[in-house]
Amino acid sequence: MINNEELIKKVRSYNKFFNPTILSKAYKFALDAHKHQKRDAGEPYIIHPVAVADILTELKLDSATITTGLLHDTIEDTKVTYDSVKKEFGKEVADLVEGVTKISALEEQALDNSKAENFRKLILATSKDIRVLLVKLADRLHNMRTIESAKDETKKIRKAKETMEIYAPLADRMGMNRIRDELEDLSFSILNRDARKLILDRLSLIKNKKEDTFKKISDELSNILKSNKIEAEITGREKTPFSIWRKMQSKRISLEQLTDIVGFRVIVQSVDDCYKSLGVFHNKYSAIPGKFKDYISTPKINQYKSIHSSLIGPMKKRIEIQIRTKPMHEFAERGIASHWKYKSSEKFSELSWKEYDWLRDLVEIIEKGGSPEHYFEFTKLQMFQDNVFCFTPKGAVIKLPKDATPIDFAYAVHTKIGDTAIGCEINGQSSALQSKINNGDMIKIITSKKISPSLHWLSSSKTGKARASIRKHWQGKLLKKEEISKEYTSTLSINLPHKPGILGKVSTLIGLNEANIINVELKKRGKEYLKFLFDIQIKDLKNFTNLISQLKQEDLKFEVIRHKKKKYAFIQRFIKNFKRN
Repeated sequence: MINNEELIKKVRSYNKFFNPTILSKAYKFALDAHKHQKRDAGEPYIIHPVAVADILTELKLDSATITTGLLHDTIEDTKVTYDSVKKEFGKEVADLVEGVTKISALEEQALDNSKAENFRKLILATSKDIRVLLVKLADRLHNMRTIESAKDETKKIRKAKETMEIYAPLADRMGMNRIRDELEDLSFSILNRDARKLILDRLSLIKNKKEDTFKKISDELSNILKSNKIEAEITGREKTPFSIWRKMQSKRISLEQLTDIVGFRVIVQSVDDCYKSLGVFHNKYSAIPGKFKDYISTPKINQYKSIHSSLIGPMKKRIEIQIRTKPMHEFAERGIASHWKYKSSEKFSELSWKEYDWLRDLVEIIEKGGSPEHYFEFTKLQMFQDNVFCFTPKGAVIKLPKDATPIDFAYAVHTKIGDTAIGCEINGQSSALQSKINNGDMIKIITSKKISPSLHWLSSSKTGKARASIRKHWQGKLLKKEEISKEYTSTLSINLPHKPGILGKVSTLIGLNEANIINVELKKRGKEYLKFLFDIQIKDLKNFTNLISQLKQEDLKFEVIRHKKKKYAFIQRFIKNFKRN
């Protein structure tokens, strides 16, 4: 365990403005608060908060954040109160500790609450100060590093799934690649232990056979750049077992067929040197078509910047190279934490948060309400997708996920523009609102006050903001209509492809929307499809519209063929309108 002096020394190496007295005080405060506590392995509990603080120093964070790391469990697990932390360390630290405490409380409720609901609460708890999430990520990272000591196997699996589905994606969204990779791989070691061991065993054999080859390739690349007067640092980068397994699954290939188990990272002095190095390598070696990505000119949605290219390189070996500057490399390793600069003080400028408007977008989506499962799905879309850049007629840049449509663009500009959109022009040409946007497109949205958003847009939109706004509009509109409280029946004719589990998936969708299946009839058997008739009992129109929307998103061919009770004429008109759109 790192001691107080070592911790202070590490912080002083990058932050000359911090107050070592405060850090020493926090260290002793935490030591006293946890003095009677033990971890699952039987070791003193203080090891954990000190380890969390150490992880935060590796990210080179400010002293308030590191102090919070030392104190993050005091309010939750000891007799220490918010007021006592505030009295000793100030309101800033007390608020941060309280924020982390709230998130920890959510984890204990995980068995009782849905994953989506816990995600909602987590985002709301961190929205005021992103440092709360940074401390929580460090907390989760150390807990995953020591998870093998936990005795409850069910708890270990739950924690691993939660880490894989929530915390690793959040780390990725903040550009913290190193922490993301470790969280994913540690979770993988719990969720699929046998597969990970198999990959590690094979990697060991491959590495022993090719270690000399890697050095020769690295030396040749370095010499080529030197001869072209480009200063560079070249290192090998070995993929984690989980990332290897994920690629094997997605491409359906064996480990031996993978060509980029070890890539080569080229770190140069300037952006110009990035492109010069790329030109040198492409002039010397054959580039593999379709394997070039320029994340410098068009960064990833998490602000990651680098040039990626695959080549038939030295010794005729197929290799991947990543070319970036030192600041780009620092961001790739530390993400958002790399923005902390200690030039005149350790205060972090709020202007720097502009790159993280995505967190505010998540909060906006959540505050619109609706089904927790829906906004969980939508926010995952926003977190994982690459982005495209497009322009308003006045030249303002709008950043959207890959495959976004003018519908997403309209809502990104303003909710009212999205709600009243009737058409658009892309680069001066009339286009459909469902068209895909490409990098550099100039988009003009045509609006009308007499128009409202169509539910059909849900299947075309890619951003959480657009989908949440559309859903909220329709929910509000339906509430203004007369309340339909009686149950009614409807029949859905659905063509299901010959795939295992598809019938169960549709039945589950119906059940999740609180509809009851009265009868199922196999109407027609084709070569590729089976035609089923589902007689369903519906309690609520809102749930029924959600079901229709989800069936559309699944790209299933279906038809609402009858409503038995004529007095529900509004429902009939609504369904006809939905089918028209």
